[in-house]
Amino acid sequence: MEAIRSRQNELIKRFIALGSDGKARQAAGEYICAGSTLLQEAVASGAEVTCVLAAEDIPGLPVRLVTPELLKAVSPLQNSPGPVFTVKMRPLPPGESLRRVIVLENVQDPGNVGTVLRTADAFGMNMVVLCGACADPYNPKTVRASMGAIFRQSVVCTDLAGLSDVLRGLPLYGAALAPGGLDIRALPAGPLAVAIGNEGKGLTKELLAQCAGTVRIPMEARAESLNAGVAAAVAMWEMVRGEMKWPD
Repeated sequence: MEAIRSRQNELIKRFIALGSDGKARQAAGEYICAGSTLLQEAVASGAEVTCVLAAEDIPGLPVRLVTPELLKAVSPLQNSPGPVFTVKMRPLPPGESLRRVIVLENVQDPGNVGTVLRTADAFGMNMVVLCGACADPYNPKTVRASMGAIFRQSVVCTDLAGLSDVLRGLPLYGAALAPGGLDIRALPAGPLAVAIGNEGKGLTKELLAQCAGTVRIPMEARAESLNAGVAAAVAMWEMVRGEMKWPD
């Protein structure tokens, strides 16, 4: 198989577009990843790897050979030796019963969103809902921060008007510094969702209006707030704390 050598090749143009343009990713229904570790994770997770650009063949995968220079050009990572590959977006399981959901509203940092995906996967969240102007879950930086969780975790993007339909009747609690908020350690038992807001502004009044109540994370008085990813991790742990068991 002859290696692709030109940046004008249509496949190369496609990879570059998927790495830089969220609309292109949504239109194609796939996203771009880089690195051998992430490729191994994708295969182990059963993700649908659609194309792999690599300097040498990889048995069992749809590989197109490219020059090392082109690999660097298409990779979303600096100085990456590759491979660079595309993955189909994971569809939601039909009729999935929801028990634990974490909602992010206007969380704009890809690292925070990726961290939440990773934590949600670890704590068995049924779904991560991205509401409003959140970072693209398929942005290469988000994918990298998720450490492979993007291949397994169900993700839904919606607006405020569609949030209640996505949650399917789950009671929603908002993490907020509001007077009278419930200690997060006293979250009600049973199915529920918790919302985490923007890194600087928190949850909007419009989303809080959809909540059954608010919760607060206890902390020292001198600390104003937690990073959005950390706050989400605390919330998810409290949601599952009585149910988590060490794997056999």
